[in-house]
Amino acid sequence: MASLDDPNISKPTDKSMSDTVGVNHLCDLNAPEPTTNKTLNDNTVSTAQEAIGGALDIIAEIISDEPKYRKEIKRLCYKMGLIKTKAVDEEGKSSYEMYYDFSETIKTIPSHRILAINRGEKEKFLKVSLEKPEDQIIGYINKDVIKGKTQFTTMLEETIQDSYKRLIEPSIDREIRSDLSDKAEEKAIKVFGHNAKQLLLGAPIKDIVVMGFDPAYRTGCKIAIIDDTGKLLDYTTVYPTQPQNDVEKAQKELLKLIEKYSVNMIAIGNGTASRESEMFVAEMIKNAKHEVLYTIVSEAGASVYSASKLATEEYPDINVSIRGAISIARRLQDPLAELVKIDPKAIGVGQYQHDVNQKKLEESLAGVVEGAVNKVGVDVNTATSSLLSYISGLNKTISKNIVKYRDENGKLKNRKQLLKVPKLGKVAYEQCAGFLRIIGGDNPIDTTAVHPESYEAVEKLLQKIGYQKEDLLHKEKIKKLRAKLNELKLNEVAGELEIGEMTLSDIIEELSRPGRDVRDEMPKPILRQDVLKFEDLKEGMILTGTIRNVIDFGAFVDIGVKHDGLVHISELSDKFVKNPSDIVSIGDIVKVKVIGIDNEKQKVKLSMKI
Repeated sequence: MASLDDPNISKPTDKSMSDTVGVNHLCDLNAPEPTTNKTLNDNTVSTAQEAIGGALDIIAEIISDEPKYRKEIKRLCYKMGLIKTKAVDEEGKSSYEMYYDFSETIKTIPSHRILAINRGEKEKFLKVSLEKPEDQIIGYINKDVIKGKTQFTTMLEETIQDSYKRLIEPSIDREIRSDLSDKAEEKAIKVFGHNAKQLLLGAPIKDIVVMGFDPAYRTGCKIAIIDDTGKLLDYTTVYPTQPQNDVEKAQKELLKLIEKYSVNMIAIGNGTASRESEMFVAEMIKNAKHEVLYTIVSEAGASVYSASKLATEEYPDINVSIRGAISIARRLQDPLAELVKIDPKAIGVGQYQHDVNQKKLEESLAGVVEGAVNKVGVDVNTATSSLLSYISGLNKTISKNIVKYRDENGKLKNRKQLLKVPKLGKVAYEQCAGFLRIIGGDNPIDTTAVHPESYEAVEKLLQKIGYQKEDLLHKEKIKKLRAKLNELKLNEVAGELEIGEMTLSDIIEELSRPGRDVRDEMPKPILRQDVLKFEDLKEGMILTGTIRNVIDFGAFVDIGVKHDGLVHISELSDKFVKNPSDIVSIGDIVKVKVIGIDNEKQKVKLSMKI
């Protein structure tokens, strides 16, 4: 940019600076007034004072529009600036009290604090400002604009100050706040997606009859009995909690149901009255005739599902309140199949999900859900249409057609039958076939993730090592088959079968564990028979807990008391931890030590440094 106080600009040719009035003249306060009125930026100029003011305004705008100044100012702000917050009402109580007199460098403030500050400002609890290195900023612009001492230097210095304070600083503040918010939202969406994936891939509890227990006070606890296939067997409502406190009747009724349906497990929702319900269940199962265990299940989104169109279609004759208990029970049996029925934003993992760009969040979560479903695969003969709709190549219409087809024609016997489903053409078949499992059908290979286009290669491979596809159904033969497959030289066999080495490697993996569920390797829920009271907690206690949520600043752990305890990021490991997700994931079973107890707020601080 040319120096604005260069003597050469006393006779400007730039039409925007004036046709007849030079900058030198404009800057000379003692100059006589012009004999005729002239225009400056279409404004009538009647005095030298006005002309000077107009010229300086133009100079201020030129400075403010210079990209290199804005770029350098933002760099200085990110390097040396602070974000500061003050309370709107210092005496007011809120969840933002830690930010009532707070400051942190712009370059180090973490995403979760940005989102917390934004929310506090939006809710009018906080006033937010940016403290910038103003001396360095003004000095930088002065040095670039003012090349030597002239009669206009003071004016230019004042103009630069005005340009910065009036034009540049407000927009820079907005840009930096916007940049920080965008970065924080992107991180929050990423954390939410990671957590949602871990929750969806939670280990299923198979081959058990589950009692879903949806706790409540006045309206009673809703009970649903679900068989090992997810079918509703029975339901009722009991009132062991306040205000009725009818413990005796509730216990008698539930023990009767436990005996009648051979209930193995009770899944208790973690919402309102969960603590009291857990205490009731722990006492009740002591009187059961066979062993019964219980576990706490997140009920986030259960009410959303209960009132949804999908729930109405699934259980048209069942009361909305009972549907919540059904969902809780099924979440324990098969988290993936049940949670895909719920808006991913409602499943309660992550941080500040309602403060981020909802369209971006929805797009991210849709991809996460689809990825999880396709990674696990689904049994085409038992999957709901909502679960099938997430399979690659399928949409809601085709998914409903699959369910309708099997209802009318019975279970599918092989993958080829999918081509008989209305609107499921060859292209969709090629995309979806490898993700749809058929258990107990005509072809044992249909239980694996091997795509039908590789079936010929599979049969040749099995024949080469002395096996047939029917051997995949016999557990006693699988171990020997696995050993033989591991002895193969990939490059040689791939050449013989005329397939790629990566394809052969995938085939071997599937044949080694036919019908496997990748979720079986995930941690199982902690099963309990007794309850831990908050009053029982003491500092130094070592407990086993389940990771319920992972956020930027640590992880929340269910240790069996009413509220989850927090393991701060600094307590996750003896080593430096940059990202909590590198250490723990939702569903992990961890050992923790109690390091702090707040009886008033019912909060527990935990450490994994044991």
